[in-house]
Amino acid sequence: MVAKRKIRKTKFFSYLIGTLPMGCQHCVRGEKLVMFVTGLCPRNCSYCPISDKKHQHDVTYANEWPTRDVHDIIKEAELTSARGAGFTGGDPLVKLERTLTLIKALKRRFGKKFHIHLYTSFDLAVPERLKRLHDAGLDEIRFHPDLDDDRLWERIENATGLDWDVGVEIPAIPGKKEKTLKLMKFLDRKINFLNINELEVSDAKANRLGEQGMRTKDSLSYGVKGSDALAKIILREALKNGYSFSVHYCTAKLKDRVQLARRIQRRARNVKQRFDIVNKDGTLTRGVIYLPFLTPSFNYNDKLEKLTAKQKGFMRKRLLIAKCHLIRDYGVPASMFFVDAQRFRILTNPGVVQHLAGTIREMGMKPAIVTEYPTWDALIVELDWV
Repeated sequence: MVAKRKIRKTKFFSYLIGTLPMGCQHCVRGEKLVMFVTGLCPRNCSYCPISDKKHQHDVTYANEWPTRDVHDIIKEAELTSARGAGFTGGDPLVKLERTLTLIKALKRRFGKKFHIHLYTSFDLAVPERLKRLHDAGLDEIRFHPDLDDDRLWERIENATGLDWDVGVEIPAIPGKKEKTLKLMKFLDRKINFLNINELEVSDAKANRLGEQGMRTKDSLSYGVKGSDALAKIILREALKNGYSFSVHYCTAKLKDRVQLARRIQRRARNVKQRFDIVNKDGTLTRGVIYLPFLTPSFNYNDKLEKLTAKQKGFMRKRLLIAKCHLIRDYGVPASMFFVDAQRFRILTNPGVVQHLAGTIREMGMKPAIVTEYPTWDALIVELDWV
């Protein structure tokens, strides 16, 4: 007997008809590496959420890490204990050779069970490109159609004859109800799943939702007013029409409080130093000793990026001297200090900083207690100078 399909609320704040796509199953557990292949894209969607630093720029990120090569990407996957990766952009097909190389490298390092899904538009979805993605080991492909122009929708057929999961993922855009319902009807018996995302605003110039009169639903959310209601209408319409594919409504709450939070918690377990305090949300509280001329400020990351090799060498030497001084003269075990060569600071236990604050200042350095994310960019949540 076939079970009757229904809309059910999941334990991670989303809504589902049918089966959750495998890529999403990994995402909600925080197990997916976000592989940003390039910011280049043939489309220019008004709701694009990516930052101005990435939008239409050929840059590559593994989660928050601006990576230089495949070794950095593999390292980030290891640090987050990833069991899969989601390839995104921009459009990864703009840089097809890079995408193929990365898929093969990740499969080679982590094995065939390392699940990889990829987001793309129909603009570049021609048979030859899709076949090469499939042969490289891609497990799941997610298309992002243009709701206002159905001329390329037929290209979904280019993907359906291959042995992988095929889906479509779109935001619930207020004012686009009829066009979304038209797309759903077209997709029946052609795809495995449809993902509907709650539309969100961002600070990126590419995101022009404000110009269209769209606002957030409340002061605590990035979700656009009306998007949640439309997504639930889409779910009910899909159920009423008995479409063959699964439908998953992914809320803004899921992305922020589940997917991102769990990935951060996984990374915290792998990058924490023995003296760090790991908080429930995955942030790290630690003592930090800064060089006086390189302390957190509004242009802190810009300063780090502009450092010359000579300046880096000088600062590294000064940090090592300071560390040796604190170990030798104050009896603090060497294991209680870590020289952070990426951000040019000394990490230690908060208690050490509090106890030796006066000495640290006399050395011409600045002691602080910091709570920050365990991510590559070490985003600071709270900083207290001691």
